[in-house]
Amino acid sequence: MIWNWPNILTWLRIMAIPLIVVLFVFGGHNPENLADPIAGLLFAAAAITDSLDGYLARRLGQTTRLGTFLDPVADKLMVAVALVLIVSRDASAVMVLTAAVIIGREIAISALREWMAGIGQRTAVAVSRIGKFKTIVQMVGQWLTVLAAVLTLISMVLYLRAAWPHLSAQT
Repeated sequence: MIWNWPNILTWLRIMAIPLIVVLFVFGGHNPENLADPIAGLLFAAAAITDSLDGYLARRLGQTTRLGTFLDPVADKLMVAVALVLIVSRDASAVMVLTAAVIIGREIAISALREWMAGIGQRTAVAVSRIGKFKTIVQMVGQWLTVLAAVLTLISMVLYLRAAWPHLSAQT
């Protein structure tokens, strides 16, 4: 059965990507705009479903070929899009290099797995615990980056509100 809860969660994660992009792009850096926090929360929810869909698939005995294919695709799309969005706002050398390394690694490992499957050795490069941990850290790290941006904006508003009586006073 391809329409089960694990696969539905994976599809929802994929469908959230365009919405995250729209919110992030149109959110800008305006502290009055809630698009950035909403994009961050949507990304966090999508990241949570990454762990949940795999757990449910194993727990409910609902693993499918479609789910096995879609889950890593959804992960890689989420991470790559998030990195591109972050670099669109912070094109510092460190961020660009970080994004290039992570996206380059994802492409290289995907190609390696495809090649290994072609020679009948797919299990030799199966997802490891460190690979799963890496994905969690990437998603949490990007969520924390978005959270840091939101908190930065909120703190700016609070400081400006506190200073406003002094800024607007006649001299």
